[in-house]
Parts: sequence; structure tokens; C-alpha cells
Amino acid sequence: MVYSETVRERAEKLISGVIEPMGYELVEVTYTPGKKSVLTAYVYKKGGVTLDDLVAVNDALDAPLDAADITEGRSYTLNISSPGLDRPIVTDRDFARNEGVEVEAVMLTEGKKTKKEIGTLLAHDCDTVTIASGGATKVLARSEIKVLRPYIDLKKLK
Repeated sequence: MVYSETVRERAEKLISGVIEPMGYELVEVTYTPGKKSVLTAYVYKKGGVTLDDLVAVNDALDAPLDAADITEGRSYTLNISSPGLDRPIVTDRDFARNEGVEVEAVMLTEGKKTKKEIGTLLAHDCDTVTIASGGATKVLARSEIKVLRPYIDLKKLK
């Protein structure tokens, strides 16, 4: 059997089709081939993902993934996970979900040093990210952002 798509791409299409009607969003799929291949699907649900959600998604995917044979007969371990609180904001859906949320942008500077900008995510396009910080609006070049993620103030969690 010859596929023009990668395992990850095939899995992404199949998983999205199964879990979206269940009320979940597929955030990302990773596939790590090897002796012990691993297929991981990161799922999101408004209000948070519980252990029961992860079990429900796993159970719903088991038979369709087996039937589709996305790995062409190679065995793999299926992991279902929530994206985590501090998962980097990467996709357009990530950006849309995080508009109005306080974010942390780790910026690359000259000399391989990093600089952090913290502010409320206002907007984005393919070249820039706009945040509100300290009463000012800042437009950051996406090419200079090493990582953008929700800001977690550990002092507030105490």
C-alpha cells in the first residue's frame, strides 16, 4: 500500500473526524517512529480535559485507527493527552482560543540572549503578534518569537 501522506497527516484527518462530533478539538498530532513507535493526539475541550475525556477519546479512536491501518501494519502506542496549560501557541486555532489571555513571548535577541514580553494577546497574522502590555500595544515579529505561550504567574497560584 503506497501513501502520499505521512502517518501524522493520516492520523490527523481520521482523529479530527472522530472526535470533533464528540465536542473535542484536535490540537496536534505527533508520531515518533521506531522500535516503540508512539502516536500522540493532543485534545482540547472548553472547560478543560478530564481523565474521563481522555478515556472516551481513546475508546472512540481505537477501532477506526486499527481499521485505517495508518502505520501500514507497524505497531505503535496510542497516547491521548491534553495540550497542557503552558503549551506553546502555534496554530490559528490556538491563537483564536487565546485571544484576550495573558501570554508570554520569549524573544530571540542578538547574542543568543532571550527577552520576555508579557501581555494580553490581542491579534495575530502570519507575520506579527499584537499584545497589550503596561498600557501600550506592542506588535511583535513572529520571526523573532522563540516561543509564545499562556502566561502562568506562579505567585498567583499559591
